[in-house]
Amino acid sequence: MSPSPPDSPDTPTRSLNRLGLGSLAAIQLVLLGICLIAANYLSTLYYSRADQSRGANYTLSKATTRYLASEALSAREKPVKWIMAFKRVNPYNDRVRALAEEYVRLSNRKISLEIVDPLRSPDRAAQVMAAYELTLAGDMMIIDARTTEGAAVVTDAMGTHELNPHVKIVLAEDMVSHETDAKGQRRPKGFQGEDYLTANLVQAIEGKPRTLLYLADKSRIDAQGEGSPWRTLENTLRLQNIQLKAVNLSGMEEIPADTEGLALIAPKYDLSEQELAAFQRYWNEPKSSILILLEPGVTLPKLKGFLRANGITPRADRIVIRNKDQLVTKARGTFAYNIDFIRDLAGQTSEFEGASSSLEVREGADDLINRKIHPWPLFQVSEGFWGETKFGDGKESFDKTEDNSGPLFLAASVAHGDMTSEKLANDVSRMVVIANTDFLKPENRRAENIDFLACSVNWLVGREALSGMGPRSLGLYKLPLLDPQISFINRVNLFFLPSLFLVAGFAVWSSRRA
Repeated sequence: MSPSPPDSPDTPTRSLNRLGLGSLAAIQLVLLGICLIAANYLSTLYYSRADQSRGANYTLSKATTRYLASEALSAREKPVKWIMAFKRVNPYNDRVRALAEEYVRLSNRKISLEIVDPLRSPDRAAQVMAAYELTLAGDMMIIDARTTEGAAVVTDAMGTHELNPHVKIVLAEDMVSHETDAKGQRRPKGFQGEDYLTANLVQAIEGKPRTLLYLADKSRIDAQGEGSPWRTLENTLRLQNIQLKAVNLSGMEEIPADTEGLALIAPKYDLSEQELAAFQRYWNEPKSSILILLEPGVTLPKLKGFLRANGITPRADRIVIRNKDQLVTKARGTFAYNIDFIRDLAGQTSEFEGASSSLEVREGADDLINRKIHPWPLFQVSEGFWGETKFGDGKESFDKTEDNSGPLFLAASVAHGDMTSEKLANDVSRMVVIANTDFLKPENRRAENIDFLACSVNWLVGREALSGMGPRSLGLYKLPLLDPQISFINRVNLFFLPSLFLVAGFAVWSSRRA
């Protein structure tokens, strides 16, 4: 093959169009800049956040998320104002700020957040404290849900100054649970920021707590000590903005019309004819609510007759199972499906510690439907358990002629009223019965059972938006290190690492000099 002839020296050389290339490059840079600006602008409007922490510590619970999307906030014209007065040196500052920003995002901006560092912005901090007549004694979150420009501080009939009912204060120290160690020192053991932020948000929006009348003369539950079952019940309800008010049913001919609900906890004394009539009249009123926690082994004929007439019959038995030679009273089972207020718990397995009895639930009975009474089981005990009617004689074994076989139910609900009519749906009366009180004891508490109780009481007071799996307390962990390990870490930080950087710097300087 012959080589190609060289270019002719007479062929003109095309000059480089620098202006055209420069203009093209400039246009490309401008278009790239426009694309970047547009992408950044769109990302501020449409984005998603992912919690990459191991325990999803910065993800709000379903109960809180559902409440933030509810009409309680979405119908507001004026956002709820949050003022986070935290010093940056506070060890929980970043965690609380991340949680607060999640509240703002999930509320669709119905919560506004202002962050004030008292050390960096002392003037603004002083203005905030003056507006709410507070003393900055510690880091705090101010939740202001006032819908008008009324005063943040009001004066009651006694001349006492107090915060407006729609203004709540959450102290940083309240978000941290503590314990006392063997040396008598008080140490943090967990973080409960979401619990207190959600509870105070609900309190600020509603202005006052919902009230359940606790029938003190009929109920008997241990209320002594910080870890008593009563404290567990009281604290659970308090975090739902529900308070228990003790009253005596004896001598009460009529239950007040403005009563938001009744609580009968571990009843040991039966109702008289007069009390039963008052109880029945209240139940027949629209929007009535009753919470009953039964203690196994206690048979109260009139109360049992009232419950039986509404489709739930407490049985005189004890739920047990044989595990080899051991009799186990811890009831294991699953929460029911197709119940709206416990939908987050549906199908989840749990255990109710202590003593439990079974309930007969006449779901779908024709005579009950004709009277507009609708009972539903809420917790079904697993197969293998039975209801022992002769518990305590030491010879417990299943006898099909005397004992109760499955299916066994430990908790049930009742709705009384016309549930098919949209106009009358809000007038339906509600009742929840749980045949166990031992699950409230500190040593028996399980998170899913406390969530179940919280969902039940929120359903009773007509606040389904707050039903769901609640927040989890985040544990604080210590890294145990021996003195030699601490000494080694100090040597690495104070000697070896600085020496390494010094040697690297000398090597770079030497190579450049060469």
